[in-house]
Amino acid sequence: MIKSNKYKMTKLQGIGKKELEEKIRQAYGLLSPCRLCPRACGTDRLKNKKGYCKAGLLPEIASYHAHHGEEPPISGFKGSGTIFFSHCSLRCVFCQNYSLSQLGEGAEVTIQELAEIMLKLQGMGCHNINFVTPTHYTAQILAALAAAKDKGLGIPLVYNCGGYESVETLKILDGVIDIYMPDFKYGDNAPAKKYSGAEDYAERAKEAHREMYKQVGGLKAEGGIAVSGLLIRHLVLPNRLASSEKVFEFIAKELSPDMAVNIMAQYYPAHLANKYDEINRLPAVNEYTEALRAAKSAGLNQGWRQTTGTLAREKIPEWKDSLKDS
Repeated sequence: MIKSNKYKMTKLQGIGKKELEEKIRQAYGLLSPCRLCPRACGTDRLKNKKGYCKAGLLPEIASYHAHHGEEPPISGFKGSGTIFFSHCSLRCVFCQNYSLSQLGEGAEVTIQELAEIMLKLQGMGCHNINFVTPTHYTAQILAALAAAKDKGLGIPLVYNCGGYESVETLKILDGVIDIYMPDFKYGDNAPAKKYSGAEDYAERAKEAHREMYKQVGGLKAEGGIAVSGLLIRHLVLPNRLASSEKVFEFIAKELSPDMAVNIMAQYYPAHLANKYDEINRLPAVNEYTEALRAAKSAGLNQGWRQTTGTLAREKIPEWKDSLKDS
């Protein structure tokens, strides 16, 4: 499913010092007025004022560790070096990590401390550095990467985001990020506005996915471990509210029918979902299987699915390595 790749070095290793410094300069320039994400809230974050996302100047992280619950080529055998950032530019009422994204659990770290965390994860044997919800800290991450590169950081970088991204910001990341792992949450804007506070989500997500695919192409691996490319996640919602068929049609027609897509069944009504009757339950088995059929009908058969047993438990399940039998 994943193309093999003769892999020699990460993009960070290959980029020149001056080019990286210019990218850092550009990214910090987007902090005042802040326009890192499509909201372009205009806050002067260089003065440590809080944006719509509630982030200020210094990065905040909630935790970091070797994560074994990601997709097989991301977690591999030794885990993905995952750094969970606090805050988010989306307001998903069903967010399973709401204590981080909405309540701001975590603590500030300096740029140098963030660099040291990356190096520590590499030292633990992690296959990659996995930035979770990184958009609002793009500038600070780049600055930390420059410091970590000087001390030998040499494993692939994963940009694990919500799909609501600015193409301007993504272009700055071109030549730095090896693997993009975005969500594609909604195929229509109405539910995106209601449940995530993003009335233009579908358009922005399409633009962002086109740009990410342009930069890194399809998912490639060496020895079963991802080293570059795009991996898309889609969470099936109750009552077909994610418009999954539209998401899959876009991926197959405008990106590639060979795109690696993880169709997730692990939704449960977390955070504020109990205030909305239509999402205050698990997806039904037939709703999930309908999504799998929609992916197949669109021409997608590469990626991962989850067993219907996932629908009854609030944890990350084991992945099934193919959509072909769906």
